[in-house]
Amino acid sequence: MTAPEPLLARLGRSTARHRLAYALTWLVLVVVGFVTSLGLLGGDSLFDRLQSGDIVAPGEAQVGRDLVANADESALTVMLRVDGADLSDPALAKAVRETVARVEAVDGVGEVTSPMTTPGWPTSPESLALVADHDPASGSFLIVAGSGSEPGSELQDEIVEELERAAQDLLTPYSQARTLGGTGLLVDDVVTQIADDLKTGEGIALPLSLLLMVFVFGGFIAAGMPIAGAIASIAGGLSILLGFSHLIDLDASVVNIVTVMGLALCIDYGLLLVSRFREEISRVAPGVPHSDLSDAQVEDAVAGAVATAGRTVLFSALIVGISLSGLMLFEAPTMRAIGAAGVSIVLVALIVALTLVPALCALGARRLGTRRGAEAAPDEGVFSRLAALVQRRPALTTLASVAVLLFLAMPALDLRLNASGVELLPEGAEQRAFFEGVEEDFPALDTPSVTVVAQADPEQVAAWVPELEALPGVLSVTPPKELRPDLVTVGIQTEGGDMGEAAREVVRALQGGQAADFPTWVTGQTASLVDFTDSVGDRAPWAALWIATATFALLFLLTGSVVIPLKALILNIVSLGASLGVLVWVFQEGHLESVLGFSSVGGIESVIPLLVLAFGFGLSMDYEVFLLARIIELHEQGHDDDTAVRLGLQRSGRIITSAAVIMVIVFSGFAAGQMLVIKETGFALAVAVLIDATLVRMIIVPATMTMLGRWNWWAPAWMKRVHAKYGVREHSSPVAARGA
Repeated sequence: MTAPEPLLARLGRSTARHRLAYALTWLVLVVVGFVTSLGLLGGDSLFDRLQSGDIVAPGEAQVGRDLVANADESALTVMLRVDGADLSDPALAKAVRETVARVEAVDGVGEVTSPMTTPGWPTSPESLALVADHDPASGSFLIVAGSGSEPGSELQDEIVEELERAAQDLLTPYSQARTLGGTGLLVDDVVTQIADDLKTGEGIALPLSLLLMVFVFGGFIAAGMPIAGAIASIAGGLSILLGFSHLIDLDASVVNIVTVMGLALCIDYGLLLVSRFREEISRVAPGVPHSDLSDAQVEDAVAGAVATAGRTVLFSALIVGISLSGLMLFEAPTMRAIGAAGVSIVLVALIVALTLVPALCALGARRLGTRRGAEAAPDEGVFSRLAALVQRRPALTTLASVAVLLFLAMPALDLRLNASGVELLPEGAEQRAFFEGVEEDFPALDTPSVTVVAQADPEQVAAWVPELEALPGVLSVTPPKELRPDLVTVGIQTEGGDMGEAAREVVRALQGGQAADFPTWVTGQTASLVDFTDSVGDRAPWAALWIATATFALLFLLTGSVVIPLKALILNIVSLGASLGVLVWVFQEGHLESVLGFSSVGGIESVIPLLVLAFGFGLSMDYEVFLLARIIELHEQGHDDDTAVRLGLQRSGRIITSAAVIMVIVFSGFAAGQMLVIKETGFALAVAVLIDATLVRMIIVPATMTMLGRWNWWAPAWMKRVHAKYGVREHSSPVAARGA
């Protein structure tokens, strides 16, 4: 009785037999995905629903922020800056008063202030706070309107429109320039920049990836199949994110981070499947021209490719998904959103790889041409010679390579987390320039480094202010501001600004017991960063344990060994440490600023290390699985350990290298964007892939496997029994070769 084909082989046959139905179904899904996510039918697009702000975790800072937002309906403002004016001109003063009156007529607007409508103008400190350098001769002043507590609200839009009209109608004759700014407008700029960076990244990644795959496969038909899968993944990813935006507040940076991951994975998986498909054609129909392939031979080739490369893709996707699911164990909503969306996009990439790409292979089987591509690697070549060289001195090679990784990782010991504000935008961006100008010219309006929210009356808080002023690093403390009965805020300015060490120490001190006898909450950008890092420190061990345990289990089921999974985990830790070290050296220490087009802020954005560790770990295991699958297949065919390693590297080396180059291209495309957080993410992941696919996969893995020999496959007897029952026991193609 003939044993039934494996499930993946049967799936491959289904996609081959019903190739047109699968392809058309995906075409409809892709069109629907782009139409809905981009709002082409009139609804909200994904980019209309994005937000931007500090990355926060539950804690004092979040509670304090919510208290202020609920008590102060004018927590956010829209500002109109007027430059080149004669502030002593009575006609200007009249125009300003009319402007203020028109804005005050907007339903729901908060307090509207200007120098000319503030009591005591032009001598009172309150009125001069709205004048550049506190000097009317500067010719610059601000009109400030409370716009609620929600960035991007309809109220904000109405205030912006009214200020624009009033500035045009009333203030143009008396000034040289008028610019608008505010938190909501800053968010709009960030979202717009995110969308632009997404277009830039895809515009670089897709064409270059196609050209590389044309070289790898020797033709456009085969090269276009992974690209088609990548486009499908982008549509699926944007649709998923649109769905998430209706369930949670979605930070704008999530879009680029998640879509770039889906794009890279889909190209990787497509490359592996198409390559194995062409190899299976050569095996099941040796010597048969592609144009003469029978339907049965095409079906066999697709079934064999999905059964082998598809299984590799399945294990890879599971490990990448597990890595990203670790982000869902953290408390910060943004990290959970990235984790959930990331797992979803990995699922999309997996489904695309197992259904769309095989269907496209079947459709294009007879038009692949006769040129030999990456799948035609001979048993002797560059990678086998590299493996043989490594195998001569495996211990020395391993020691030297690990030493290089540790050297690269050293800067990571000085990692300093940051939570940038306007610095996320490129220099010269309209809202960044606006806020930097306000900070420089209107110091009285500068946002405090630390804000304390107190549940007390103003007199009690005023009596406590001298204690705050005595804290190390404090420059000044603003007078208590009553938001409502028994709720008061105090602003603290510190040396070094928001992200300086003084601000961080003040937050720690106030959170650590130096607060007053009444309830207080420390909030602000610095406090949010402190809460976030504390939360990450609490949850990181559990996330690491989950990822390591699940990855170990999957690799054990694939290999039947406990040595290989342990070695892979250790190497990944060292490799990712090296990636973080390079990231710190470049972005925190400010090297390569002119080359990469950024200005260092003296730290790494707070979410980046987590993203690099989660995404980088998954991608590293991606190549580990690619290489191991080949080595195990050869080992099962009877080759000794050294030969299996050498031939495995030779037969998978071109695919791993090509996939890595494509990954680097994709991530570099996004590193070419302007948003700092996206640039850091793209650069870090490009470095992680480059290090892993070269130094680790091509050198350290062959060297260590050579040293360990038969111990590579060791496992306790009871685990061998578990693997025999539940693990993968046959790695070769289950499809028998057919004649012509």
